[in-house]
Amino acid sequence: MTNTKITDQVVSIISAVSRDGDKALEMYSFKFDGLKIKANEFKIKRSRVESPFKNLNPLLKETIKKAAKNVKVFHLKELQKLPRSWSIKQKGSRVGQNYKPLETVGLYIPGGRYPYLSTILMTAIPAKIAGVKNIILATPPKNITDEFLFTANLCGAKDIYQLGGAQAIAAMALGTKTVPKVDFICGPGNAYVNEAKRQLFGKVGIDSLAGPSEVVILADRSANFEFMANDLLAQAEHDTKAKAYLFTDSDLLLKHVRGYIQKKYTGQIQLIKCSLDKAIEKINEIAPEHLEIAVKNPKNVISRINNAGAVFEGSYTPTAVGDYWAGPSHVLPTGGTARFSSGLSVLTFLKRTSFISYSKNKIKSDSKYIARLAQAEGFLNHKNSIMVRS
Repeated sequence: MTNTKITDQVVSIISAVSRDGDKALEMYSFKFDGLKIKANEFKIKRSRVESPFKNLNPLLKETIKKAAKNVKVFHLKELQKLPRSWSIKQKGSRVGQNYKPLETVGLYIPGGRYPYLSTILMTAIPAKIAGVKNIILATPPKNITDEFLFTANLCGAKDIYQLGGAQAIAAMALGTKTVPKVDFICGPGNAYVNEAKRQLFGKVGIDSLAGPSEVVILADRSANFEFMANDLLAQAEHDTKAKAYLFTDSDLLLKHVRGYIQKKYTGQIQLIKCSLDKAIEKINEIAPEHLEIAVKNPKNVISRINNAGAVFEGSYTPTAVGDYWAGPSHVLPTGGTARFSSGLSVLTFLKRTSFISYSKNKIKSDSKYIARLAQAEGFLNHKNSIMVRS
C-alpha cells in the first residue's frame, strides 16, 4: 500500500474513533483482528493481569524477572544521575527549573509472530521509575498471553487494553468512554501506527516515528567472522526493510562473512571494504540505531563516534544483548535521527518547567531594561505591564 493510501486510511480511522469512540474500536477490532470484542472487554480484568500464572514455564518466569531486574538497575542509576529541580537565588529574585513525571502514559506493544515481552520491559520500567502515575498499555488481542500479562504486571503496567494498530493510538490520544486519554504515547509499531502517531502529534506527546531497524558493524581482522555474520543475519531477521552494514578494512574477514551468509543473503546486508577512518565518517553520517564495534581497541573508536542510538563495545557484545538483557532501553532512534535524538529512558517520561519569582524591589530595579526590550519589539502593552509595577 502506498504512503498516500496509508495516510488516507489512518485519517479515516482517527476520524471514526473521534466521532464514534468505542463503537469504532469494536468495528476495527472485527475488521482488522477478526474478533467481536465488546467495549467492556477491551480492558483486561485486573484479576487476570495479577494472576499467579502457575502454568507459565518457571524458567521463562525466572528469565523475565532477571531481565526486568537488569533494566530496573540501569534506570534507577540513570534517575540518580539526572538533573534535579534547582534554583538560582539573587537579591529579590529566584529562577530555576522543576522536573516532574508525566501523569498518564500510553505504551504501545506491537503484534508479531510472538508477543514482544522485551518491549514491555524496555518501556514500562523506565516509565515506572520516572514516577508516571498511570501506565496504559495497548496491544493487539493476539498478544494477550500468560507470559505477556505476567511481564506487564511485573513492570507495573496493570491497565492493559487489547487494541492494536492505528485505532489503538487514536483511542489513547483522544480518549473514549472505555480507554482513557493519555498525555504521551511511546513504543514501536508498523506503518499505520507510525502514521497515526504522526497525525496525532500535538494532541498527545509522541516518542518518535520509528523506521526500520538497523545495525552497523565496524570490524577489523581481529573480529570473529562467525560472530559478525550471525549479528548481520540477526538484524535481517526483523523484517524485509531492516538494514545491516559491515564496514571492515580486512579482505579476509569480508571473504569469510560473505561465504557464511551467502545462502541466506537477502539484499538487506551490505558488506563494505574501506579504511577505519572512512568507516567512522560513514557511521556518523548513517547515525545508526545500533552500532557494534568489533576492533582490537574499541575505545579508540568510540571516542570518535558522534551519532548512534546505542553502541555495543567488543566482539562479545552483540546487539541482542541490548535487545533483551543489558539494561538500557532498546527503543532507539532510527533512520538517521540519532543525529539529534536519543533512545527512550527515564528522561523521556519527565517534563521540565521553569519558574520565576521577582520581588517588588527587583522588578523596579530591572523594569527600565525589560521595558526597553519590549519597546524595541513594538510590544507596548508588554512595556506597560512592567512600568505599571515600577
